[in-house]
Amino acid sequence: MNTAEQIIEKATQTGLTVTTAESCTGGKVAAALTDVAGSSAVFERGFVTYSNAAKAEMLGVLTATLDAHGAVSEDVVREMALGARAAARADVAVAISGIAGPGGSEFKPEGRVCYGLASAAGVITETVEHGAIGRAEVRAAATKHALDLILSAL
Repeated sequence: MNTAEQIIEKATQTGLTVTTAESCTGGKVAAALTDVAGSSAVFERGFVTYSNAAKAEMLGVLTATLDAHGAVSEDVVREMALGARAAARADVAVAISGIAGPGGSEFKPEGRVCYGLASAAGVITETVEHGAIGRAEVRAAATKHALDLILSAL
């Protein structure tokens, strides 16, 4: 059983709902979840907020937070996760924002991805350096990590 299947099974058993707020993964986490039969019982909606404007408009991320820290920051994914959880009325929300590549900068290198996880227990954030492994590989690694975070929250 893959991670998405485990999430759907566990969420269904516990009556919890899940949502996603994705930037660099472009909906891959939501796609993995909805690939599983029965996912509609626990996943109603997800958010792909690729631009800063979308993060602000759809999830309520503050422009001041974006200006001060940039989209790829734990401060922003914290607000993304909280905003997604509220907008979807979900029990668990994961947020992802990162530099999939190619490129990046000295301060925000390719492969850096920030994650936020919001639940009744509060919000946790973390930054993972996946490395300059290529755009598709960073997106795949970020998707896997986000799914692991959701499963751990359930």
